Amino acid sequence: MPPVSLGLLAANLVVFLLLQGASGDELLALFALWPPGMPGGPGFQPWQLLTYGFMHVQTLHLFFNMFALYMFGSDIERLFGSRFFLLYYLACVVAAAATHLAITSFMGAAAGPTIGASGGMFGLLLAFGWYFPHRRVLLLFPPIPMPARVFVTLYGAIELVLGVTGTQQGVAHFAHLGGMLGGWLMIEYRRTR
Repeated sequence: MPPVSLGLLAANLVVFLLLQGASGDELLALFALWPPGMPGGPGFQPWQLLTYGFMHVQTLHLFFNMFALYMFGSDIERLFGSRFFLLYYLACVVAAAATHLAITSFMGAAAGPTIGASGGMFGLLLAFGWYFPHRRVLLLFPPIPMPARVFVTLYGAIELVLGVTGTQQGVAHFAHLGGMLGGWLMIEYRRTR
């Protein structure tokens, strides 16, 4: 794996191991993404726009996010170069957080803090579908191969439907879409340079 992808994977693993240790609740309270004005929590802090993206409490959540980083991150980092790749990834994480906060505030649906690297992964997924549209992606369940652009389009549409209908409570669907939005903005920025 290229250096930034490997570093992101290592950072997520280290934070996960810390969360599993004695300091888990303290780290969650300080670094998870809290909606502004939410009672019962420490409240929103600016650094949470980034730090939430390195936190996972469930092993399966961490596994799928790191699997996506492994699958899509290497090709995108080689294409973008390590420096822009890191900026791209972090922009996707921040855009995911901002979108999630804005939409849940508008809908009045914020139930608690948000954690996970999924917004960054959806940004990587968008870039993969954009730059490698004909590359085959094999779904895990069911095992159906399809071109990357079709996979990305379907996945984005499903996330939008699930977010609007409120299906799968506890999943930040609009953060996923926000990661894709951040990725699209960064791709447009890269194209105009």
